[in-house]
Amino acid sequence: MSECSHDCSSCGETCSSRTQEQTSFIEKLNPASSVKKVIGVVSGKGGVGKSLVTSMLAVKMNSKGYRTAILDADITGPSIPKAFGIDGGIGMTGNLMVPAVTSTGIQVMSANLLLDHETDPVIWRGPVIAGAVKQFWSETLWENIDYMFVDMPPGTGDVPLTVFQSLPVDGIVIVTSPQELVSMIVSKAVNMARKMDIPILGVVENMSYLECPDCGKRISVFGESHIDEIAAEHGIPVLAKIPIRPEIARMVDQGSVEYLEADWLDEAAAKMEG
Repeated sequence: MSECSHDCSSCGETCSSRTQEQTSFIEKLNPASSVKKVIGVVSGKGGVGKSLVTSMLAVKMNSKGYRTAILDADITGPSIPKAFGIDGGIGMTGNLMVPAVTSTGIQVMSANLLLDHETDPVIWRGPVIAGAVKQFWSETLWENIDYMFVDMPPGTGDVPLTVFQSLPVDGIVIVTSPQELVSMIVSKAVNMARKMDIPILGVVENMSYLECPDCGKRISVFGESHIDEIAAEHGIPVLAKIPIRPEIARMVDQGSVEYLEADWLDEAAAKMEG
């Protein structure tokens, strides 16, 4: 353990001082908002489809009759509005931001909704980005949300730490893909969650396989998956294995992820309801 700076807000250690004061870091919702469960979607590296899984989880729970929302905490690389075809910005009511609402009723707050042009870069330092995430949580009018999904940037840096310490996270879903370095990626995410005392709901493997359209044979494009063994080592379940399919990319590119017909996340949905 490194030398203590006595600044618990920037620390991921589980020493007695931080444990005793941890609850004081939780940002309160504004009185007009209501969020019952917060689920973080994390990954140890970029490019594994974390935003896709976040979107699909929100769509899945919404289709089951729950009111769902997405807080896009990937401030410098926000892609959630694109997946849902949201072009406009946000509204205001008093001092609160009003999230955008998708065609099926999912509430979305993302940095891209605050920009004049979606291609404008967000060039902010870590503390400013962390502050924006807190504002998205506490200064947005979240109306009667049953499940909020937080799409986090990859890794174990400022934003994941801010989310774990500042939001009442009920559990996380780890997203990965079947490359050889997956063991290290999953281990990093698992170890951070356990250090922060955050429950791990399970792992989702994206780009798991390609299914031959003629014979139905599963082809392991990125090599044989070891996710079952890796998950077993950490004592966590595999919630889904999402295949490589052209229609997935097409629907996301068209902003129609809400209308992607897929049953891959049924087990993940059941886990969240349990």
